[in-house]
Parts: sequence; C-alpha cells; structure tokens
Amino acid sequence: MYWLLLGFGLLTGVTTVLFGFGGGFIVVPLLYTLLIALHGTQSEIGQAAMHIAVATSTCVMIFGTGLATRRHFIAGTLRWDLIRPFMLYIAIGAVLGATAALNLNASWLRWAFIIYLLLTILDSVFRPGFMHESQNNIRPMSTAQTASLGIIIGGFAALLGVGGSVMTVPLMRRRGASMTSATAMANPLSLPMAISGTLTYMILASREHVSLGSWHIGYVDVAACIILVAGSWIGIRVAARWIGRIPDRIHAKIYILLLCMVLGVMIAV
Repeated sequence: MYWLLLGFGLLTGVTTVLFGFGGGFIVVPLLYTLLIALHGTQSEIGQAAMHIAVATSTCVMIFGTGLATRRHFIAGTLRWDLIRPFMLYIAIGAVLGATAALNLNASWLRWAFIIYLLLTILDSVFRPGFMHESQNNIRPMSTAQTASLGIIIGGFAALLGVGGSVMTVPLMRRRGASMTSATAMANPLSLPMAISGTLTYMILASREHVSLGSWHIGYVDVAACIILVAGSWIGIRVAARWIGRIPDRIHAKIYILLLCMVLGVMIAV
C-alpha cells in the first residue's frame, strides 16, 4: 500500500506542476479505492471512505500546490495581478464547501465528483476557447465576477477535494491564457482552498466526535498524507524542467485526456 501511495504521490506532483491539478483527481479515487479494499464498505472507515479521501486530498494539496507555486514563481509564469483578487473569495468558498461535504452522504459525494468531471470534460471539448492555441493575452475580470466565481470555485473544490484547477484552468483559458499560464495560476489559486478546506474538515469532524483511530485528525488520514506529499515532492522536482516547454494545443489535449482517465477510474470503483 505504501509504495503504491508513494508512486501515485509522484504522479500527483508531475500533474500538479504541469497541469495545475493532481491532488484531488489522483488522490481521491486512489484513496477511496484503497480504503474500501482494506476495510470493506461496512466498517467505520469504509463508510467514511469518500470523506476521508476528500479531506486527505485537500491536506496533500497544501504541500503540492505550495511547492508547485514556488517552481512556477522561479520560472516566471505567474500573473499575481490576476491571482491575488481571487484568493480571499476562494478561501471563503472552501469553508462553505467543506462544511457542506460533511453533511452529505458519501455515495452522493462520489457521484457529484463524477458528474463534475464529466461536465468539465464536455465543456472543455465542445465550448470554444479551450482547445485553440492561445497567444496569452489574458482579459481581466470585474470585481463582481471575481468574487462570485472565486466563491463558487472554492466551494466546489473543497466539496469534492479536487482543488480549483478544474474550474480555473478552463476559465483562464477562455479569457486568453496559454496552458502554461493557466496551469501555473491554478496552483496558488488552489492553495487558499486547500488550507481553509483542511482546517474545516479537521475542526468540524472533531466537533462531531468522529473517531477513526490513530493517525487521523478528523477525516484527514495523516499517514497517507505524509507518504503522498513525499512522492509529490519528487514528482514536482522531476517535472519542473518541462514548465513552458509543452506546445500549447498538445498541453490542452493532454489535460483533457487526464481528466477522462480519472473519470473512468471513478466510475469503475
């Protein structure tokens, strides 16, 4: 189990730095499947498997997105003038989303994750803007747009444990960003969601007297988180050399392909 987590942590690091996602889209299906296989669906951990997977994913993202943000900062691919206005609103949305997740049935949460993925894939493929090559002329948004979209992104991301990249990358892409810029900005935009969401999952689960045994803080599986973070650190170091080197249209197509692969895994489990 530990080597599998380490290997998938490495994959998480690669996809985080190159595509702006990884923590949720890889950790949630993997950890959900492992918990069910190890403990069964009728055990206390098995019944909380989706909540544990989502909460642990948000915790892993604190470290993954933080490291990836540093790498993109060094590479000079971040646009802080576009990132800063979103961060507070995403953090607010994350608290709301994590609170809602703790009051939802785990099976419903899994299907919400699947529907969210499917709609994102269809939207990116069939709506103009995502698949076309961009010259990276990004159009700014109004304060009202930034606030409303930030809260929505943070809410859905924390609810499903996937980070904001699945919404911020298509959003920035349609506003003229290249894939390199869009995926670079997805990392610092996921960071406030990850911090707010993790703290909410820990605090609210403790208040509800959820006890899943040692190495758990609320719904966060600390042991799994540590191993995944270690693998993620290796993956980020390996993938950093490819920042800005993937052709724009190929970058966009690989992004969609990865989403399709994760969708297949979540439907199969």
